[in-house]
Amino acid sequence: MNSNRLRILLLGPGSNPNSVTGALIGYSHGEALSRLHKVTFVIEARDEEAVREAKGGFHAIESIRLSRIDRFYAWAFRRIFKEDHGNLLWTALRFPRYIAFEWRAWRKLRTRICGGEFDVVLRILPIVPMMASPFAFFLRKGPIPFVIGPLNGGVPWPKGFSQLDRQRAAAGNWAANLRGLYRFLPFARSTYAKATAIIAGSSHTCTEFGRYRDKAFYVPGENGVDSSFIQERSVSRSKNTERLELIYVGRLVPYKACDLALRGAASLLREGRAHLNILGDGPERQRLENFADELGVHGAVTFRGMVSHSEALSRLRKSDVLVFPSLREFGGGVVFEALAMGAVPVVANHGGPGDIVTEEVGYRIPLTSESQVVAQIESVLQHLASDRNHLEKLRRQGAVYAHESLTWEAKARMVTEILLWAIGAGPKPTMPPPKRTSSTNRRRSLQVSGQRKVD
Repeated sequence: MNSNRLRILLLGPGSNPNSVTGALIGYSHGEALSRLHKVTFVIEARDEEAVREAKGGFHAIESIRLSRIDRFYAWAFRRIFKEDHGNLLWTALRFPRYIAFEWRAWRKLRTRICGGEFDVVLRILPIVPMMASPFAFFLRKGPIPFVIGPLNGGVPWPKGFSQLDRQRAAAGNWAANLRGLYRFLPFARSTYAKATAIIAGSSHTCTEFGRYRDKAFYVPGENGVDSSFIQERSVSRSKNTERLELIYVGRLVPYKACDLALRGAASLLREGRAHLNILGDGPERQRLENFADELGVHGAVTFRGMVSHSEALSRLRKSDVLVFPSLREFGGGVVFEALAMGAVPVVANHGGPGDIVTEEVGYRIPLTSESQVVAQIESVLQHLASDRNHLEKLRRQGAVYAHESLTWEAKARMVTEILLWAIGAGPKPTMPPPKRTSSTNRRRSLQVSGQRKVD
């Protein structure tokens, strides 16, 4: 690997090992790349202390200060958006801040870039495609290539689900209708036209870059898992007399559709053949607790609220099945973690989870209608409760799959192949997006060897 050790200038605004979601993704991706390459990590000054204390293997850390801008955004986030990270308008309004970050990074580092200190520039954050990058324009004539990604987002809104109707009514979500306007923002066209390579984290994102298909590559999701998480269970849970341990992990907001998980598991919960842990919090919590009462399953459901990342992993390790019917999930990091921890995922066949889960490791539920989704979840859970041998088979296969394809190390190796091609030091990788199950094969997507048919 030493002969292919690259000098990477890595742009990761917002990366922080002590945070969650995108911030943790940025740091983890950067740290994995630093094990293989000489990485100069460009981050925000506010995250510098946390990044240095984490003692990743970075060659250097360059911090960019945005003091006045940060004070304004901190005020707006607190006073206007009420600290709601899920507000789509908040996401859109951060565009100028990312532009300012890259402009200042360019001014600070351009002499070193033009002096031949780096082989390639890779931007890993922000994840959403609508956030353009000035660096692509700055490097349009060299001296080194610019690569962006993994990118993800913009998953379509399925029709016919009341949960999504409620989500659209939430504050700020009207901004989703304006997403297509990002093409008219500064640097939007040059970002992808001038990039040497584009890394997409989902099959949907790949389709958005159809005109650039010759330089677009698919890498599973923008998330990853630490390989140390993946381990064999010391105690088997395959006895038919044991109840099925179910888990849901995620914010309690309408589009995550936790209510569909409750409805699908209700028969097993009422019979005492299963227990459901719900990890997460949000505006839907009270409604969901009341709904559990209406279903007569409250005694078999535990709402645990927000928990630490380590506790979430611990509970996933003790669970049999992750029930995660999120209707519009572009990432699905919890699905990566469930596979690594040995929890069999039951997910909607849409967005990121539909790409990640295969018939060999879990179940993908077609988004036909609410009643059919509930019926299919119920059928899958009934099957797994009665066939523990099949449950254990899926669990073992999931751990192997996670180790081979979903760890940060595996992701760093895939990105390395793309970077080597971008600088002309390696062959072009073959990384097409996964093929979606067609509507005529929906039943097949819910079956694996030895399972009864799901109607």
